[in-house]
Amino acid sequence: QNFGYYFSIPEIYSAANALATWAVGKGWTAETPLLKAELDKVFGSGKDTFAKMMWNHEVVKLIVGDAFIEVKRTKDGKLANMIPISPERVRIVYGKNGLIKRYDVWNGKEFKPVKRENMLHSSNKRIGDQVHGTSQIDATKWIIDARNEALEDERTIKHRDKALGIAYYKTSNTGKISYANSQIEKAVKNGEMLGLPEDTAKIEPYPSRSSEDRTGWIAYLENFFYQTFGVPRAIATSDGTSEVGGKMGYLIFEPIYTKEQKDLEADLWTQQAIKVTFNRPPSLGGVIQREEQQNTGQINIQPNDVEATMTRE
Repeated sequence: QNFGYYFSIPEIYSAANALATWAVGKGWTAETPLLKAELDKVFGSGKDTFAKMMWNHEVVKLIVGDAFIEVKRTKDGKLANMIPISPERVRIVYGKNGLIKRYDVWNGKEFKPVKRENMLHSSNKRIGDQVHGTSQIDATKWIIDARNEALEDERTIKHRDKALGIAYYKTSNTGKISYANSQIEKAVKNGEMLGLPEDTAKIEPYPSRSSEDRTGWIAYLENFFYQTFGVPRAIATSDGTSEVGGKMGYLIFEPIYTKEQKDLEADLWTQQAIKVTFNRPPSLGGVIQREEQQNTGQINIQPNDVEATMTRE
């Protein structure tokens, strides 16, 4: 279901992709040259790279809640390959002690066990003693459904505005009304001219709220979605955000994608002894602070506005 939302809803698709891109898209640095050589040789299902698999892993973690990569090693423990596994094919098996015992992977015919130490398993915001992670989509489904309903309603209203409204007939003959309705429906559907005898019917537009109210509701839901998902709209789309709004969105977004980087780095190290650092995108924190101090005519709070500088006796 969550994959369906991801592939069919543009906002979810762009937001999840943007967060994954900001987290791992700037490349990575291995702790040792030997580890770098091993990671450079992994090929996944045949045409993957380590960078592509990490991006894929991050996206799946966000939209499903859990992401899995089976790690293949040689007899002497060297890294041989890493193979992404779609989460709907994985079953997590817990032991009596409450710890993960192994993973069972469906191969199309049966479940095949995979040792815990051979699986890279990342969970998104696992709360309490949840078995699985939390999908980033779950908290936004109502917003997305409401927005889609509003778009469908707006499309219907626009179509009716271009066509006809409510027909008030001057006759109560059901046969004549039924015939006229069928001719009107056919003409509207085919875009044809329709002729009716004079004084046959009075047609008025459908009563509805103003277009500004309806589109404003849609815009509110879209902005609300990005706030809930945790990705500023200016990061996921090029929507003409102001310079100030774009910079502040960028600054607020820094700890969000940085956490994703840190979590993935920790999973790789603690589960597979793979020590890598994902490169950080350039920070605007210093630039914004410097511009805030230089722009003395602005009304925003300045650093010296919150410092006690008055001489006390």
